[in-house]
Amino acid sequence: MPNKPAAPPRRDRRRAAALLLSSGLWPAWPALAAIAQSRAQAAPAAPNGPPAPAAPEDAAPAAEGGRWVHALAAFGEPKYPESFTHFEYVNPDAPKGGVLRLRNPDRRTSFDKFNPFTIRGNAPAGVGLFMFEGLCTASDDEPQTMYGLLAERFLVAPDKSSITFRLHPRARFYNGDPVTAADVKHSFDMLTSKQASPALVQAYAPAGPVTVLDERTVRFGIKDRSTDTLFLVGGLPVFSRKWGLENGKLKPFDQIIGEYPITTGPYTIGAVDMGRRIEFKRNPDYWAKDHPARRGWFNFERVVYRMYKDGAVALEAFKTGEYDIYKEYSSRAWVRQHRGPKWDDGRIVKKSFETATGQGLQSHQFNTRRPLLQDRRVRQALGLAYDFERLNRFGLLKRAYSVFNNSEFAAEGLPSPGELRLLEPYRRELPPEVFGPAYRPPSNAGGAADLRRHLLQARALLEQAGWKLAPDGKVRNAQGQALELEYLNPGETGGRITDWQKNCEKLGITLKERNVDFALYRNRLENYDFDIITIVEGKFSLPNAAGYITSYGSQAADEKGNDNFRGIKSRAIDHILAVMGKVKTLAELRDCCRAMDRIVMWNHYQVPDVYVSAERASYWDRFGIPPKQPLYFSIDTAGDHTAWPIMCWWNKERR
Repeated sequence: MPNKPAAPPRRDRRRAAALLLSSGLWPAWPALAAIAQSRAQAAPAAPNGPPAPAAPEDAAPAAEGGRWVHALAAFGEPKYPESFTHFEYVNPDAPKGGVLRLRNPDRRTSFDKFNPFTIRGNAPAGVGLFMFEGLCTASDDEPQTMYGLLAERFLVAPDKSSITFRLHPRARFYNGDPVTAADVKHSFDMLTSKQASPALVQAYAPAGPVTVLDERTVRFGIKDRSTDTLFLVGGLPVFSRKWGLENGKLKPFDQIIGEYPITTGPYTIGAVDMGRRIEFKRNPDYWAKDHPARRGWFNFERVVYRMYKDGAVALEAFKTGEYDIYKEYSSRAWVRQHRGPKWDDGRIVKKSFETATGQGLQSHQFNTRRPLLQDRRVRQALGLAYDFERLNRFGLLKRAYSVFNNSEFAAEGLPSPGELRLLEPYRRELPPEVFGPAYRPPSNAGGAADLRRHLLQARALLEQAGWKLAPDGKVRNAQGQALELEYLNPGETGGRITDWQKNCEKLGITLKERNVDFALYRNRLENYDFDIITIVEGKFSLPNAAGYITSYGSQAADEKGNDNFRGIKSRAIDHILAVMGKVKTLAELRDCCRAMDRIVMWNHYQVPDVYVSAERASYWDRFGIPPKQPLYFSIDTAGDHTAWPIMCWWNKERR
């Protein structure tokens, strides 16, 4: 069912809890992208986007030979040579100036800190988008490729046991201090400390130790010798050792709250009305303004975020011109509300931007830590009661069917020989369906007859699981306990699962909806205190094993603050993720993804909802837009890739 941002995304990404959405450093944030997108946004589906360019199936990463390079592709060669001057999806001569006005792009309706890396409190999304930079940055028109940014060049050991970065001699923090190898090591040490978010600590666990070789050279050990960890380290967000310094002494990292981050990005904080409004101003001395990976970017003189607590109020504010871009998540709202005189006369433009981005799984997730949800048959019965076709009465949605929607990594047909090699050792632990055709969700396209048939199947599954229909119309187990579940929803607006509730009631199941504010919602997620929630996993160009460990790894199931909300513990999945992190060919990666997909979907850990392969937005006709659109991007948040409109468009009015 379509979600809305007002309540993670949230690739995830999630998708924004206490963590910011990625600042465009997608390789750095595999865990964060999933959390941010899953907790900050959810997106209904749209038609498929343009196909992504294929990578050579047997190509190894370009820098494996121990060469100093400017870029690294997960498979094959980087698109842009060392002499490139700018990415193709920007205007290198875009004029600078004007003000970009934005709303809170996710479920955060307030903010109370500026440190996005700790677990308590909420930092504004713009801090990550406009202030932090990584050693490398992603290209948005090729799959999983990073180019040096703070790092001028880098070298990967032939056995992937380390990656060494040579910092750009011009790299500066906004206070004028040069970026040093000691700053890089300090950033890593803080992000992997006990004071940082557990998701960060786990995400960076395969990296280290970090060795300062000289003032501008730093080496990271790669414990698992995987390509994923190379990208993880390549995007490390770097900040100054002086951030949090007080009277010559550094504060504990989780006590750095109200201090403005000392960073290298193109903007600094100009003005703050705490919790309500934040303004970023462009740094005229930005060190990378002529860097090939930054030429044509960040064209607004000021960027102003205003926080809205109510989605309806936010939409009306957009119509009056209080801010410039409105991303729409609801298909119903897209049809009914994005219209009127200002659209008709062209003052507001309505557009669906097709992308080639792989779409993570948006689903209603079951907390299998709860005794009532530990039986797969009960979970399957709940899925059979979900009427997607009723939800899709406007015909604009696509049903999610995979962990890897809109991509070649979704399971298809019968398992391949490569998939079977991964699955067979765990056959006794897996549902038999895993070894048959790929999962596809039940369809009620035939109308009431199909729904009736599915409800009968659900009733039979419940009976097999020991839930019998009692005289009071409730299904009860042998102890007389009724099957009563709670759907936890962030925000004040209810009624999102009405049809599902009615169908569950026909089965004798009580499904309650509880609406809570985001602070309480986040707290309950962090402590796994819920029955059912709706989560959107991160977007991707190529799946990244490190990004799935906190969502699907067994260790994450027992650690509060991670995003294994379903409590999945599977030796088979743990093994597949370990193999995925070390693959050398695209075919091997595809086998890993498809094998994992079969396990996740056939275990019915969730009820798949919808996915979107397009970014839908209305915007005031004030922008200059580059003629070429990237393959991978979002409108106003960054998980795996750039928020292209707010980072690469410009203001043609120059107001």
